[in-house]
Amino acid sequence: MKLFKLSTVFLSISFLFVQVVFGQIKLPKIFTDNMVLQRDQKVKIWGNTQKNEEVSVIFDGQVLTTKPNSNGEWEVTLQPMKYGGPFNMTIQTKHDKITLHNILIGDVWVCSGQSNMEFPMNGWTHVNNFKQEIARANHPTIRLFTVEKSTSYLPKDDFKGGSWLVCDSSDIAPFSAVAYFFGRKLNRDLKVPIGLINSTWGGTNIQDWISWDKMGTQEPYKNVDPKDSAKIEAGWKRNRDKFETAMKKDVGAENNWYLASTKTNDWSSTELPNSWDAIKMLAGESGVCWFKKEVDLTESQAENNITLNLGVIDDKDETYINGQKVGEIDDWYTPRVYEIKKGILKAGVNTVIIRATNVSGGGGFVSPANMLYLKVGEEKISLAGQWLYKPTVLSSNFHIVDPGPNSFPSLLYNAMIAPLVKFSVKGIAWYQGENNTNEPKKYYTLFPTMINDWRSKWKEEMPFCWVQIANYLAPTDVPRESNWAELRDAQNSTLKLPKTGQAVIIDLGEADNIHPKDKQDVGYRLALAALKVAYNKNIVYSGPTFHSLKKEGNNVIVQFDNIGTGLEAKGDRYGYVKGFAVAGTDKHFHWAKAYIKGDEVIVSTGKVKDPKFVRYAWADNPEDANLYNKEGLPASPFEAGK
Repeated sequence: MKLFKLSTVFLSISFLFVQVVFGQIKLPKIFTDNMVLQRDQKVKIWGNTQKNEEVSVIFDGQVLTTKPNSNGEWEVTLQPMKYGGPFNMTIQTKHDKITLHNILIGDVWVCSGQSNMEFPMNGWTHVNNFKQEIARANHPTIRLFTVEKSTSYLPKDDFKGGSWLVCDSSDIAPFSAVAYFFGRKLNRDLKVPIGLINSTWGGTNIQDWISWDKMGTQEPYKNVDPKDSAKIEAGWKRNRDKFETAMKKDVGAENNWYLASTKTNDWSSTELPNSWDAIKMLAGESGVCWFKKEVDLTESQAENNITLNLGVIDDKDETYINGQKVGEIDDWYTPRVYEIKKGILKAGVNTVIIRATNVSGGGGFVSPANMLYLKVGEEKISLAGQWLYKPTVLSSNFHIVDPGPNSFPSLLYNAMIAPLVKFSVKGIAWYQGENNTNEPKKYYTLFPTMINDWRSKWKEEMPFCWVQIANYLAPTDVPRESNWAELRDAQNSTLKLPKTGQAVIIDLGEADNIHPKDKQDVGYRLALAALKVAYNKNIVYSGPTFHSLKKEGNNVIVQFDNIGTGLEAKGDRYGYVKGFAVAGTDKHFHWAKAYIKGDEVIVSTGKVKDPKFVRYAWADNPEDANLYNKEGLPASPFEAGK
């Protein structure tokens, strides 16, 4: 009798367990309490359940019923809805029921890119007035979703993690600052709920965000199968091990290049401070490079208290003066300040030699020129200018691929965008490009490829707005080539695609901080672009953009679009526009005087008798560029001519 009762209980429990498992509804992570669904568009809701279970979705007066396929996958489509809420959504089968609460209908924006879009409200160098901004960030009709970071060689059906949160002071701190300020402007102006999906990863290349359907057609990936990931990664590890072994003791270390007597006949010359990407032999490289400079001191100077200041060196330095090590630091963010012991320096020629190691990405002397000097008592002797250099270990010789999202194309698209493409959205807000400044020419095709790729995946030509990369690194005294300027030009050229807009921020960056703290104005300008492109608002949303030029005598006359109520030379009481340069057929650029006349800028050709090319704000850091419209929006950098 007892055995019968026990068996009966066991069978009952087993039957209940089978019922729960068979009837269990599974939803993608994008569907949670507090979510925002896109207004005025059809909206898909999808998930998984037992294949024989009929599924019903009930929302805002709509009742939709369907059956899953043989894999248990189901999908329904809600008809377009006006903005509003909050609402609840019920999803049920015969054996299971899920209710999602506090749902709003409004506009959903995917906010994606690298670190300046990821940059949280409470870090890393703190948004301007971050404490006050966080304290007053209580907006119940703004909702936040952060996609958990993840990579995948193949497209995923769901995110690794994430959930919708109501925007308030307790949850906003780790969220994207640019996305928040962007969404806040839209919410205030449109008076509709705004959903912000933060899908970002700092230090990533645009290739990571493009689907394999596109990247797999490009060299050198045509014969690569992402399904062979184990084989691919094993090859990377072998190459990395060889590279790291070479960096530990390169030919310079083995042959004591730190000595002042080192022969430098075959060394090249470059100007410092500068990033590795701006130095011909180091662009796009990691590895080891030696730098050398000589400085003359008088006897009284050599006997003084002396400090060597080198600014920030990315990543590691070993610094020697006259063959003696004076300091070393192994990080990419600390300014190098080394006190020099008495007796190391001497009257006459002194030799400064630096063994610089760039482990991955970036690299170089990244502080302004005024941070590179010898401090002799109260006197500063500048070390900025020409240095000799010679690389000894370069990553390109080892075919290095660093583990992480940049190791293989499409890893972030697959894991952090692909799960979203069935989810209806209003548009995309994008902030990325810094990581591609080592190959700006590729960006002319990669960026529009990505936009068209995403639109094809969403099956909609949704609005796409982006932030042009900010001014950064040390400003220059003479016109020169600039990877940063060229990448901005690639971004600017992508405006030829329909339904696109750009926020120019060449006045909001910081020379020694790749993550500028003014995210309020970035978000505001990005929102202006969205209001025009996505909502067709009759506003001045952009600064002046190049339209055409013509020659008149010794002058070049430049005409602009997006001048608003007029052009302005901001901050110059005489009305002179700074930042223009002209060149002849040799493309050797010279600074040019320029002034505003009506709705045009008159550029004096100066030394160039027959100008063929004109540039404006063409530099890593065009900090003095001052052409704006009267609405306070800066002109976009450009190069024109033929």
